[in-house]
Amino acid sequence: MLTRFFKNSVGLRMIIIAVLTLLMLIPVSFVESLITEREARREEAITEVSAKWGGSQTITGPILEIPYRNLVRQERTNDKGVVSSFMEEVTDYIHILPESLAVTTVLTPEVRYRGIYQVILYRSKIVIKGTFLMSGMADISVDPDAILWDEAAVSLGISDLKGIKESISVSYNGKKYAANPGLLSTQALEQGITIRPKIGGKDKADFTLELDLNGSTTLAFAPVGRETNVSVEAAWGNPSFIGAYLPESRDVTPQKFTAAWKVLHLNRNYPQVWTGNAYVIKESTFGVKLIPAIDEYQKTMRTAKYAIMFLSLTFLAFFMVEVLTRRVIHPIQYVLIGLALVIFYTLLLSLSEQFSFNKAYWTTSIATIALITLYTRSVLANNRATLIIFGILTILYGFLFVILQLQDYALLLGSIGLFVILAVVMYVTRKIDWFAIAKTDTEPIIEEQAPDTEQP
Repeated sequence: MLTRFFKNSVGLRMIIIAVLTLLMLIPVSFVESLITEREARREEAITEVSAKWGGSQTITGPILEIPYRNLVRQERTNDKGVVSSFMEEVTDYIHILPESLAVTTVLTPEVRYRGIYQVILYRSKIVIKGTFLMSGMADISVDPDAILWDEAAVSLGISDLKGIKESISVSYNGKKYAANPGLLSTQALEQGITIRPKIGGKDKADFTLELDLNGSTTLAFAPVGRETNVSVEAAWGNPSFIGAYLPESRDVTPQKFTAAWKVLHLNRNYPQVWTGNAYVIKESTFGVKLIPAIDEYQKTMRTAKYAIMFLSLTFLAFFMVEVLTRRVIHPIQYVLIGLALVIFYTLLLSLSEQFSFNKAYWTTSIATIALITLYTRSVLANNRATLIIFGILTILYGFLFVILQLQDYALLLGSIGLFVILAVVMYVTRKIDWFAIAKTDTEPIIEEQAPDTEQP
């Protein structure tokens, strides 16, 4: 009796199918967690290789740092809790940024592997030229007699010193000086190298340095010049321009890219000269990130986001086949079909780690479509119904592939596609007599239109 009621109750079958669709989202959430876990493992592999080669690099400077004696009011509390103030002499620093700064960079990317994971490394040849002007010190109130000229230094910020592969010499006012690790102070920079030229009282100083630097994925610069010009070129066809400023000009082809930035001191939030740690430079950095041509984890995650649409439309297709063929599909059979749709994502994830995403997608799609189609043929024993399911699945997987390729128009295309699918369903079912489904098998489920007759 219960079986007959289930077979004849369209409403009950629809409720069960809806519940099964929601239950299938539980394993889909596990698949999304698996994708996130595999992506995290890739990041661990990148971090491990980068730690030995050189991490993401940020170049800041050079900056001229001049120490001076400064009297600072301090406070202390005695044993009785009485607070007293006194003046103490401390060493503070004047930070002078270049009047002009020109950076030319040639990147040579290298792709290495840690297991199955791809790691993008690079070698870089960086040439930095510029000019310091001492006249800017007139803007700060420092006693000239307190300035320690003999202890002044030129510092260059480098975020990962392990990337330095050759000794560095800096030409300052025509004389060459060897660079040493460490900074005079950490007020403006966090880590880097230093030279100690003879500053003297000269108003203008030109500098030039060449840097052979290894790094991974990202290379960034800080616009410390009154006018900063940076150019980068590399034999890499998939760059991402990052940071506070986009390049003024760029040329990207599948084989290489070139990019050029021009940043003025008016575009940033710190002056050319200041004292102490009043300003932060690193927030104004910009540069380039070398990204893989295809991020298989990002695309697989985007594919998994459409799982609810695939489950709903596939179950809807089977339900319509039930209605039109008068064959009832058991809930267990719906579960097996749903699991086949879910396993599609794990197959896609595992295959995309081994070869290109597109090849993995079509291999997995063909396997899933074939599995469900053959199962449909054995369950329904109806060639027409089998062809309908085969056609619907082929259209769905082809439609999803197109959406994945058109990132900017994915929402628009997806919305239009769903609207068209709804319109097709409404058109196909427009003449179905839903009340007749629960009646005897001899009664038609398609409404017959009464002939047009006129009464005399």
